[in-house]
Amino acid sequence: MSPQVYEFHLPLSPEELLKSGGVNQYVVQEIRDTVKLKSVSFQAAFRAQGPLAMLEHFDTIYSILHHFRSIDPGLKEDTLEFLIKVVSRHSQELPPILDDAGLSGSDRHAHLNALKMNCYALIRLMESFETMSSQTSLVDLELGGKGKRARVKAAHGFDWEEERQPILQLLTQLLQLDIRHLWNHSVIEEEFVSLVTGCCYRLLENPTIGHQRNRPTREALTRLLGVALARYNHMLSATVRIVQMLQHFEHLAPVLVVAVRQWAADCGMKSIVGEIVREIGQKCPQELSRDPSGAKGFAAFLTELAEHIPAILMSSMCILLDHLDGENYMMRNAVLAAMAEMILQVLNGDQLEEAARDTRDQFLDTLQAHGHDVNSFVRSRVLQLFTRIVQQKVNSLLPNKDALPLTRFQAVVNLAVGRLADKSVLVCKNAIQLLASFLANNPFSCKLSDTDLAGPLQKETQKLQELRAQRRTAAASTALDPEEEWEAMLPELTSTLQQLLKLPQGEEDVPEEIASTETAEEVTGRIHRLLAKASYKQAIILTREAAGLFRECEPFSHMDPEEPEETRFLNLLGTVFKRPAASTQKNPQGSAGNMGPGQTDCKDKPNVSEPEKSRGNDELVKQEMLVQYLQDAYSFSLKITEAIGIISKMMYENTTTVVQEVIEFFVMVFQFGVPQALFGVRRMLPLIWSKEPGVREAVLNAYRQLYLSPKGDSARMQSELQSHTDLNKVCEFVQKDELKPAVTQLLWERATEKVPCSPLERCSSVMLLGMMARGKPEIVGSNLDTLLSIGLDEKLPQDYRLAQQVCHAIANISDSRKQPSLGKRHSPFRLPQEHRLFEQLRDMITKGFVHPDPLWIPFKQVAVTLIYQLAEGPEVICAQILQGCAKQALEKLEEQSLTQKDPKGALMLPTFLLLNLLSLAGDVALQQLVHLEQANASSETTIEEEMGLVGATADDMEAELIRSICEKELLDGKQMLAAFVPLLLKVCNNPGLYSSPELSAAASLALGKFCMISATFCDSQLRLLFTMLEKSPLPIVRSNLMIATGDLAIRFPNLVDPWTPHLYARLRDPAQQVRKTAGLVMTHLILKDMVKVKGQVSEMAVLLIDPAPQITALAKNFFNELSHKGNAIYNLLPDIISRLQLLSYITKDKQTESLVEKLCQRFRTARTERQYRDLAYCMSQLPLTERGLRKMLDNFDCFGDKLSDESIFSAFLSTVGKLRRGAKPEGKAIIDEFEQKLRTCHTRGLDAIEELEIGQGGSQIASSARKQSTVSRQHQHPVSAASDDDFVTPKPRRTTRRHPNTQQRISKKKPRIVFSSDESSEEELSAEMTEEETPKKTTPIRRASTRRPRP
Repeated sequence: MSPQVYEFHLPLSPEELLKSGGVNQYVVQEIRDTVKLKSVSFQAAFRAQGPLAMLEHFDTIYSILHHFRSIDPGLKEDTLEFLIKVVSRHSQELPPILDDAGLSGSDRHAHLNALKMNCYALIRLMESFETMSSQTSLVDLELGGKGKRARVKAAHGFDWEEERQPILQLLTQLLQLDIRHLWNHSVIEEEFVSLVTGCCYRLLENPTIGHQRNRPTREALTRLLGVALARYNHMLSATVRIVQMLQHFEHLAPVLVVAVRQWAADCGMKSIVGEIVREIGQKCPQELSRDPSGAKGFAAFLTELAEHIPAILMSSMCILLDHLDGENYMMRNAVLAAMAEMILQVLNGDQLEEAARDTRDQFLDTLQAHGHDVNSFVRSRVLQLFTRIVQQKVNSLLPNKDALPLTRFQAVVNLAVGRLADKSVLVCKNAIQLLASFLANNPFSCKLSDTDLAGPLQKETQKLQELRAQRRTAAASTALDPEEEWEAMLPELTSTLQQLLKLPQGEEDVPEEIASTETAEEVTGRIHRLLAKASYKQAIILTREAAGLFRECEPFSHMDPEEPEETRFLNLLGTVFKRPAASTQKNPQGSAGNMGPGQTDCKDKPNVSEPEKSRGNDELVKQEMLVQYLQDAYSFSLKITEAIGIISKMMYENTTTVVQEVIEFFVMVFQFGVPQALFGVRRMLPLIWSKEPGVREAVLNAYRQLYLSPKGDSARMQSELQSHTDLNKVCEFVQKDELKPAVTQLLWERATEKVPCSPLERCSSVMLLGMMARGKPEIVGSNLDTLLSIGLDEKLPQDYRLAQQVCHAIANISDSRKQPSLGKRHSPFRLPQEHRLFEQLRDMITKGFVHPDPLWIPFKQVAVTLIYQLAEGPEVICAQILQGCAKQALEKLEEQSLTQKDPKGALMLPTFLLLNLLSLAGDVALQQLVHLEQANASSETTIEEEMGLVGATADDMEAELIRSICEKELLDGKQMLAAFVPLLLKVCNNPGLYSSPELSAAASLALGKFCMISATFCDSQLRLLFTMLEKSPLPIVRSNLMIATGDLAIRFPNLVDPWTPHLYARLRDPAQQVRKTAGLVMTHLILKDMVKVKGQVSEMAVLLIDPAPQITALAKNFFNELSHKGNAIYNLLPDIISRLQLLSYITKDKQTESLVEKLCQRFRTARTERQYRDLAYCMSQLPLTERGLRKMLDNFDCFGDKLSDESIFSAFLSTVGKLRRGAKPEGKAIIDEFEQKLRTCHTRGLDAIEELEIGQGGSQIASSARKQSTVSRQHQHPVSAASDDDFVTPKPRRTTRRHPNTQQRISKKKPRIVFSSDESSEEELSAEMTEEETPKKTTPIRRASTRRPRP
């Protein structure tokens, strides 16, 4: 076919070129095989004919495209290179051809066919290379990233990614020519534009197009599409393709945003933004909710587009508002983010026009409204956007560019505080960040103490009220009396009236019209203002008009027709002018429209000059602004204070990021001087022991920021660390040399009073120095004599608080547990008995013994501990101290006997002396025990290291010797400690005689310490201990004894184990302090496996609903830790589920099925309707499966007779509803059967189920009456009749016991299900016990049941 005859039609698919579709349409004549292709030379034809050579050799190029997958890579590369040369040559030759007005039709037709063939061949070859490259990339994903470029080069023979950009640039150069003249009527065909742009879109679909290495390709694609948009009317097609690609390719959003921004900015194609947004806005929100991938692409595109060109996008925002009501949260987030960007970049500042201000306010209203969105991701995103808006003040370099108006400040703060209670952790975290941003960028003050702001606010408010009162007084004093003014204007007014009356009505020069909407009251006001301005003529004319129009309205209705007309008008005008001002100034705007040129709306004040009025007004306005500023600052401070209380409760959340945000928030609040922030700063101290490294590091960084690198006086701030610090933190700071020497120097100066300070600050300085000694012992070790002179001198009165901290500081020098450098082979650091330290300690203890100072007791305890820690032979020193104190007590008794007149009267030792003596004896006893055990441990370590005899007989002998000393010698009559035992027991056994609360507390604590020494002594006094624990009226005594018995349970577990129920009983103590102590003790004992977890653990569950938040938190922590110990909670649930549900810890299906069976059986032992309902509710909360339902059906008889209760029936019916929602077809039959049984039993009773089973041919018939009688039988617990004597060990009394045979006969009649929690009774927990009831070492407490056998 001759090149001049045919016409090349761009095909939709390559196969179309093989078929003839019309007259003169080009058709490929032959597809050559690969062998012939190799021998074809392209260069000769190209050199001879130029770009038009394609007209004769297109079949060859088509054959190469057809066999592209199978031909040699070298041929592919040569073909690509050839086509690039052809197109490049053609683009160079076309400009003069296009400009040639005399170009023949055949030449134009030839160049048009050549252009289309060349472009088609190049673009199809380019797409083939791209397809193969994409397939290679998929292989790379499977094989890994190594050697990727080598595999690509092996597949193509060259690096294809480097070849794409020149081809795109060549096509761009070609399209920039005025090639439309090659077509008829200069209208380029759409297929050609689609051919060129289609390859661009296919390149964009490559997932790697967004990588940095492909940036030149992206830029070339953008320029090529930009030319198509600007010159070839590609707007509509581009819009459709972009929206389609966004919906199907997530990686394209940022790439297309950059392209659209360049088209809008550089190519002037701003309309494409509106077209794309319109297409997205018209997407159905319901469809997007079902297409999360497409919604994600649209959302990312809109968000980034708003960041780059918010001003252009703002005109199309109304199209997107429908998506705010859609179900897809990503689209809502995108629209809200676009609004925020427009507020930040376009609608900010104070100089906005009214329309822009209204738009900004609408956007802010929308953002605030979606702060309460149903989706937590939207609420979180709103808070993030507000955080950016609040931070705009810092980031903006221009003045008055605040994105958030001050009028919105308080509303957004309220939103953030409200979101702190959100159930989503992410929302809470972002709410904390928003409040922190508010603090950092607040326009009020760097110090936001509400107490500091309240005073100035009240003062300035009072000043404002005084200014307003002065202004009102001045206005009243300068105003003339209406009567006087009327008399002054009457002559002139009369003259004007007389002149006007001579003229006919309607011929006045200045007519006054009354609007149809004006009332008589408004017209009266206009007349009054005209008279006040001396516009008498206008006032008279308006009065004449009003008199005719409002004849029946006040004040025009009082005109007497018999009076002369002049008199009538004067009287009427006088009445109007003398009326109160309030009735004549209701419509001041109405008068403004009736004022002539040069007239003013205000009346001159004769006694006040204009400058004075202006100054007064300015002062009043300034004062009002000041009061408003202080009011806003005060309100903001109150909100921050409210937020502190909420955020402080999040400090112990399980989410690490939330805890870190809370810590950072309190650091910022503390820096802004909010007083309540100190509570949070102190509360974060225990987090130093957190299991999360991120939390621990956040705490350390917080204290570094607050005290080690603060703004201002660094040394002063670091010294303030003493008020709320932690030993571990200070040790770490010291070991890392983060505390400067100036801090240590300042602390020593305060401790030695070289720098004036309060006694509390001096004590705190010593405490900090002691903490620093744990990290660097030389800080205190080199100044030991200085410390002794500071706190242990002979000054009177003694400062026992300071002396106590001095002892702590000295003890930190030699604490071997914190000194790994000493190693195991080093013996403990000891000082001789004659050392000055022990002499001063002995003197302070003995001299302070006779003085009633409450601080002496804690000092004495620390001092005794220090003596046993540092002294060689500490028992000798403490024996001397005991002897000295006892001697002083006896001397007091002798003095009393000499001064007492009645020789037969009882001698009474002062209570505080007896208290001090017993407390000292208890401390010495406990420290002596600790000293012996430490000596034993040290001896064992030495033997192991020196002789290698691990577990040798020598170790056992040493330990047995220590135990023998504790058992037989320490409390033997020959030892000094034994001398205090009778006195101690007498005080404990006679609380009526020794009624001092402090003495009772000290005696009980000392008794617990003495019991720690000897198992024999402990066994003999356990009854007394538990009697006091149960019956003491003093919470402090019960709390102390709870701690003591907990220690005894660890030291002598076999002795205390039978008394375990009495330990659990303290969890129900009426005193909050005792419940908290009991909770701590039982948590420690149970988690350390020192106490068996029995049915009484339900008492711990009750603490979950304790009114005290601290106890509730303690109980939650207990069950959280217990849930990590295998199936512990699961095994306990049947016993405690009727008291409190812990179902959230049950996650395994097998556990659920077994629990269903146990709960069904529990219906038989329940006693009240409330228990039935609780059990039914708990079963309805379980995540049941089909197997669990079968378990429930198997045990239907257990609860069938309870279904007549509506609440119980509803609970089981809700279980059926939950099962139906996810049931499989084969499981619906059993669900229907269960529901039928439920409804039948609910309406007709359990007998109806038996009838139903009989009707169905059931072989087993249950006896309803027998089951009913069995279930209704209940336990009966007698009320304890124990007397309340003075804690004297009760005398034995006989108890009624049931004969074993009787119990066996009853059990044969009907087996009873028994749970461990059912075995206890109120009588069992009574502390007043008989000899028979006293537990033995090997037998647990088990009372015989008091139920009488049935006859």
